[in-house]
Order: sequence, then structure tokens, then C-alpha cells
Amino acid sequence: MRYNRLGSTGLYVSELCLGTMTFGGKGFFEYMGGVGQQDVDALVRTAFDAGVNFIDTANVYSEGLSEEMTGRAIRNLGLRREDVVLATKVFGTMGAGPNDRGASRHHIMDQVKASLKRLGTDHIDLYQIHGWDAATPIEETLRALDDLVRQGHVRYIGVSNWQAWQIAKALGISAR
Repeated sequence: MRYNRLGSTGLYVSELCLGTMTFGGKGFFEYMGGVGQQDVDALVRTAFDAGVNFIDTANVYSEGLSEEMTGRAIRNLGLRREDVVLATKVFGTMGAGPNDRGASRHHIMDQVKASLKRLGTDHIDLYQIHGWDAATPIEETLRALDDLVRQGHVRYIGVSNWQAWQIAKALGISAR
């Protein structure tokens, strides 16, 4: 397996990343099929035996069940946490309330705590915003992410499903 630096960081991740969107198969993700815990353990073991050290999940995958199953697999297999690069994402709807989605400080702070608990870890290696939130000022989102890094809950931040102009805007604001 080859490993590359994650962006401009000193963190090395495998060229292949194990995606977990089908772990659990609950809610919206039920139509994709559901991979049970025994198979999740086998998939994670096979990936790690092949040199994959990078696992990607999201709070919305199977309504959080994917994160739970991923964390459980790491523990079931006795993998050292420091050998695993865990990525998860925040943005999608996680409840019925008006603040249960998006990239507001409120939602990010609530969801990072929930993701840490579901994953059974004290930190997330890569925490990504899973979509552009036109209703929340980008400054609010970036401050929340910066606070999570400073608090040690998150080591690196990123985005998913953003357009180039959105990334450029966030980078410009971050440079200030």
C-alpha cells in the first residue's frame, strides 16, 4: 500500500480509504443494503491487512449506526487507535428540530460530541463539513471547527461536496 500526505499536513493516509456508507443500512441508507457487524469487522480486517489505515464515515450514514459499527469494529479487532485515521462528517439532518442540520456552531458542537461517543474515541482525525450551508455564515462554521481543533476533539478539518469557489472563500477567510 502506498501512503500520501493528507493535503499539506504531516498525516499520512493510505491511497485507498474504506468508505462506510453501507454499514448498518438504516433509514435513508436502507435502500443501499445493510452490512451487519460481523461483516463490518471482516471488511475492516481485510482493509487493514491490505494496508488501508484510512476509514471514512459520517454522522448521517444509517442515522449514526455506521459510526457506531466502525468504532466497534476497531475495538473488536484490537486495532491500535493511533494506527487508524478516522474521518467523519457533519451537516445532514440528525433530528426533527430546526437546528439539527447544517454547519452552524450549534449543530457542529452537538454532533462532534455525538460522533465521538458513537465512534468510541476521544478524537476525530479528520472532521469534514459534508455540504455547503448557505444559511450559516462561513465565519461561524470556521470558528467552530477551529475551536474543536484547539480543544483536541478534532485533529484536522476538511470539506466534502463543496465547489471550488466555496473552498476558496473559506481559505481566504481562514487566512485572516
